[in-house]
Amino acid sequence: MSAHATIVPPRLRSGDTVRVIAPARSRAMIMEHDNTRWIDERFAAMGLTLTFGEHVDEDDQFRSSSIEHRVADLHAAFADPAVAGILTVIGGFNSNELLPYLDFDLIAAHPKVFCGYSDITALQNAILARTGLVTYSGPHWSSWGMRDHFEPTGDWFRAAVTDDAPIAVEPSRAWTDDLWFADQDARTPVANEGWWRLRPGQASGRVVGGNLCTLNLLQGTANMPSLEGALLFLEDDFESNTVAFARNLTSLLQLPDAGGVTGLVVGRFQAATGMTRAALDEIVARQPALAGKPVLAGVDFGHTSPLLTIPVGGTAEVAVGPDDASLTITRH
Repeated sequence: MSAHATIVPPRLRSGDTVRVIAPARSRAMIMEHDNTRWIDERFAAMGLTLTFGEHVDEDDQFRSSSIEHRVADLHAAFADPAVAGILTVIGGFNSNELLPYLDFDLIAAHPKVFCGYSDITALQNAILARTGLVTYSGPHWSSWGMRDHFEPTGDWFRAAVTDDAPIAVEPSRAWTDDLWFADQDARTPVANEGWWRLRPGQASGRVVGGNLCTLNLLQGTANMPSLEGALLFLEDDFESNTVAFARNLTSLLQLPDAGGVTGLVVGRFQAATGMTRAALDEIVARQPALAGKPVLAGVDFGHTSPLLTIPVGGTAEVAVGPDDASLTITRH
């Protein structure tokens, strides 16, 4: 377990202010396809006011901004007493550049909802390891610009950050895997075949994970959370494939404390990865650390839509049987 006591941030409420920051890629890149109408409408409907970090629109050769400015915006968001929650603009590739410069004491002293996914995994798991604060792997600010086929993404977010009740997760009816932000009209939902029940069993544990290849960047550093007692939630994007996911999972599960993992929940793969159920089943079979532990895959999180909001550092339970499965987020 983490050496830090778990800190659950205060719930978001109507009337709160949410700060949007860009710890990875710039808002300037997102605004090349302006979908803010739907973002603004959805947050207004929740009674939440959006404000933006000073440097969110800076755009350098990496489609990002300087480390100094990204750190400044993150620190300012946590320190500002008028800010109740923090959303990331989008992911990218360089959030881990911020880690040596973060004031984890400041973050721990001002716990608040912090949500994003993909590259933001590096920040979320580092914050867990260094402070015990629960953060949320869920929709970016930009995610809320999806005009159609957005729910239940919003419902899952609200359940995670505005309520304390356990969340009984159900598979979505359909899902999408497309460049929706560039063309809101050319979209074809795919009927959901349901979860892949790869290994039977029951488990509970502290949630660790997010984007697998990003999580692995923390290995060997003080920012890697303990896997002892961890229920892993892992996903990867279109740049991955069967062999890349296999070697990354193997690397994670060869860490000294990987024997303490209680189970594995895998997010849905994008079509471009070429991942099949048979391939994933074989990948799981090759992991000694998963022997006798439940494995559930095809769950609605990752780089397809809809997107479940997962409390990194919270707790969850999974049960996988021969004919059905259940997934419940118990502390968030």
